[in-house]
Amino acid sequence: MCGHCGCGDVHEHVHADGTRHSHSHHGVHDHPVAVVELQTRILAKNDALAARNRAWFAGREVLALNLMSSPGAGKTTLLERTIRELRGQYDIGVLEGDQATTLDRDRIRAAGAPVVQVNTGTGCHLEADMVAHGLAELRPPVRSIVMIENVGNLVCPAMFDLGERAKVVILSVTEGEDKPLKYPHMFRAASLMLINKIDLLPHVDFDLARVSANAREVNPDMSVLRLSARTGEGIEQWYDWLRREWMAAGEATFA
Repeated sequence: MCGHCGCGDVHEHVHADGTRHSHSHHGVHDHPVAVVELQTRILAKNDALAARNRAWFAGREVLALNLMSSPGAGKTTLLERTIRELRGQYDIGVLEGDQATTLDRDRIRAAGAPVVQVNTGTGCHLEADMVAHGLAELRPPVRSIVMIENVGNLVCPAMFDLGERAKVVILSVTEGEDKPLKYPHMFRAASLMLINKIDLLPHVDFDLARVSANAREVNPDMSVLRLSARTGEGIEQWYDWLRREWMAAGEATFA
């Protein structure tokens, strides 16, 4: 298993332009110091590329958000509804991260937004260089919003800065209130937690107050919103948050 993200002994990435690279971690796992050094090098390189992405976004007053969740929490459904309902107000583009297929890309395109698929192969997360390649193809306009839908995973995506303004973690009511405590780094890294699928609350054993308390135990500054991407209940709170972040992204350029 990979020492820094759990991807397996061979860690393969597929970039937006179709090129691939892989690296093996065979032989380092019996040497903790070597693993830590490898982690440090990988993350340092990623952080440098993320800083470049962040400067690129800032120079164009683009709001970039990193959407993270476990598989099936509703990221794509939330994006579809957001695109359809805000299309006349904002230019929204999407970088769609998955290990394989273009299924979610096709859904986003049908909703009416430009989208670039980034398949990671065996990789369990997006990295800053993948986002850079995707941006070169997406070419988002000035003052737009770029939604980066990360690979479904509550562990590795939180470790990798992509250059985004904020990380948003989406948790569905079908997953249980303990997830912030079991995956603290994900919830510590996020600025906002969206509790999705609240339309299912009558049918599941889920305590909204408890999950909010658990999230704030690991991240006292986290904002928490409740919504249903399917029915639209609570969705205006998400749109209000987006508007504030979009305005702040523009103002930060001249700060």
